[in-house]
Order: sequence, then structure tokens, then C-alpha cells
Amino acid sequence: MRILIADSQVKVRHALCVLLGRQSGLKVVGQAADGKELLHRAEALRPDLVLLHWQLPGMEATELLDALRRICPRAYVIVLSARPEARPAAAAAGADAFVSKVDPPEKLLAALREAQAYSGSGDLRTLELCVGTGDGGVEPVYLKV
Repeated sequence: MRILIADSQVKVRHALCVLLGRQSGLKVVGQAADGKELLHRAEALRPDLVLLHWQLPGMEATELLDALRRICPRAYVIVLSARPEARPAAAAAGADAFVSKVDPPEKLLAALREAQAYSGSGDLRTLELCVGTGDGGVEPVYLKV
């Protein structure tokens, strides 16, 4: 799965590259620090999946997600945010999944594995993935495929 990382913070992009580089079947094909760069790279690279920081500078998040969908309509978009309360807005804007930056890395990896498992599976529209919350609970994550 070809992944494009969009986050304004160099350290976050680097950490994601290191984490994803250790996973089988995942390849980071590009990075972007702002909305304009993301759209340019998405058009050039045609990623399978985009990790999108919800507060990426340069464009309002819902406009950016809409433009990204026009460029790469089949790409999965997983929104990342340090603000868990951004989840409903991201879902309403059409994000395929949401992972809080305060969650453990295993939550992001679980969402990526599910996206990877269901890529190209045709008629599925939404997949509910239940992931552990770290405190013994389970939380649903929804992926549109």
C-alpha cells in the first residue's frame, strides 16, 4: 500500500515514516507539509492511502479533503489529529478513518492493516473495525472502502 503523509510538523512526518517503514506491505511514497503541497503530491503520486493531519495549513480541512477526493477518489484517507473531538467533523467531511495523535501507535497500525486487507474488495462501503483503547475497552473505527 502506497502512503502519502501530510503533516505540518517534520518530527511527526519522520516518526510516521519510521513506524510505517517497519511494516510489511506499507511504503511511504511522499510527504507534504501543507495543503497545496499535499494536492500536488497526490496528483503526481496517486497514493493508495493518505494520512492527513486535520489542521494542515494552507486550506480549510473540509475543502482540502474534498479536493483530495477529486484528485484521488479511491484513496483511503485517515485523518490524524491531536484533538479527539475533531473525529465527528472529519467523519462528516468524508474521512475514511480517524486516529487521534494521542492514541498508541497500535491504533494507527490497526487502521492501516484493515485498509490494507480490504483494498480492492469491491462493493464494501463501510467497515467497522474495533480496536482496543488501552484501558481494556473497545472503540469502533469506521473505514469507508
